[in-house]
Amino acid sequence: MSDPAEQAVPVRGRGLLRSGALVGALTFISRILGLVRDVVIAVLFGARPEADAFFVAFRIPNLFRRLFAEGAFSAGFIPVLSEFRSARSHGEVRLFVARVAGMLGVALLLLTLVGMLAAPLVVGVFAPGFDGDSDGDRGRFELASAMLRITFPYLLLISLTALCAGVLNSFGRFAIPAITPVWLNLSLIAAALGLAGHLDEPIMALAWGVLFAGLLQFVFQLPALARIDMLVLPRVAPKDPGVKKVMNLMLPAAFGASVSQLNLLIDTMLASLLVAGSISWLYYADRLMELPLGIFAIALATVLLPRLSREHADGEPEAFSATLDQGLRLGLLVTVPAAAALVVLAQPLITTLFHYGAMGTLDVQQSAFALMAYSLGLIGFTGVKILAPGFFARQDTRTPVRIALWAMGVNLVLNLALILPLAHVGLALATSIAALVNAGLLLRGLHRAGVWRPQPRWWGFLARLGAATSVMVVLLLWAAPAASDWLAAGLQQRVVWMTLLVPAGVLAYFGVLAALGFGPRQLLRTYL
Repeated sequence: MSDPAEQAVPVRGRGLLRSGALVGALTFISRILGLVRDVVIAVLFGARPEADAFFVAFRIPNLFRRLFAEGAFSAGFIPVLSEFRSARSHGEVRLFVARVAGMLGVALLLLTLVGMLAAPLVVGVFAPGFDGDSDGDRGRFELASAMLRITFPYLLLISLTALCAGVLNSFGRFAIPAITPVWLNLSLIAAALGLAGHLDEPIMALAWGVLFAGLLQFVFQLPALARIDMLVLPRVAPKDPGVKKVMNLMLPAAFGASVSQLNLLIDTMLASLLVAGSISWLYYADRLMELPLGIFAIALATVLLPRLSREHADGEPEAFSATLDQGLRLGLLVTVPAAAALVVLAQPLITTLFHYGAMGTLDVQQSAFALMAYSLGLIGFTGVKILAPGFFARQDTRTPVRIALWAMGVNLVLNLALILPLAHVGLALATSIAALVNAGLLLRGLHRAGVWRPQPRWWGFLARLGAATSVMVVLLLWAAPAASDWLAAGLQQRVVWMTLLVPAGVLAYFGVLAALGFGPRQLLRTYL
């Protein structure tokens, strides 16, 4: 029997799975290629000092991208764009986009030039452990500085790409933005396999791959913008009221939307003080944790923000609340079993994907421990992605900042408390706990403000979810070979085991849900 709560949702609250599935399916292609990319990097460079240097040079512009592009910019731009589309002519919308593009382009061009000129200083701030006394540390510092000068322009290019994606998503065109990251993965794979062997310092090829990927991703968006008549030339108009409104929303959102990235960057800074390889271990673990996060949570958040912005602009609080409720249930439905499976299968997954070439047994074990710690926070990371749009759509970017400050404080305190006994694993665990705190405070804020009113039967939903996840975990623990067997096995045997385990876990999870009255028919009826 289906849950009455699932049928109590207004029609406007439905359809999230349909839109999210499109974005998720295309994102899945990108994430699979991302795994291939990481496998190639692991085989060629492992967790050696030069790999640490590249991951720092890549993470720094990526952090600024999350702050100024995907996080803050989307939070400030999409709600205002939705207002313009509701109340203004198409010509006025085009002019608004052109002026925002001019503002964003000029600001990021200046930031990019400063970052390139001050690359050694930036690396010294974000990876203080690289600037040591030993030859190995000095090599990492100089290599990271050289690569950062190449990768920093990626910030400008990918931020313009985010502008294009925001426009397309607001017009309901989700496919092109969702598939665009494929170009980053293809560029890095091509650079590693085709260019690295021709350079004196092979890993420099990855930096050039990042730069070329930024250009490809930006150009790839332009034909789609032209098809909806939104391909405009940037105009610099800082006094434009719409531009000012976006900037005012962006400033606090730059912190509130990206606290998890700041926490990960703090991990990198502290990991640079630990033994060589720590940054790489955290990177490989984070990449696997981001697989379910990117395929589903980010895809769902991509759909939620423009939908919630429209519902707020149209004055529909009931639909707004229902959409948030559906987003939360969908997020938990996927991320709870995903987090549990990642904890159970952490070492088998790392072994199957990365234990080749330069990636040794110690690297596999240390990366697996970090993955377990990160996986515990997957629900928190997902919750932030789903709940933050509930504030941004209402043009409230200040409340998430206050909440993010609390989460940041938790992360810093736990980092200092856990880094000595647990080394890099303690850093990952602190980040996960901070994400859970962040999501919990966001949820409480929405509920207290009356923005999110939970639909009936939440406890029944959670009980089914817990029972299905528990059965899946028991099955995986019983069926999975020992860690030593995974390490000793060859590629073919590992792939066979993983091919059997993952579908078995999925079938067990959804089988128990179906037995408890929440089968495929109920899922489709509720979310489609």
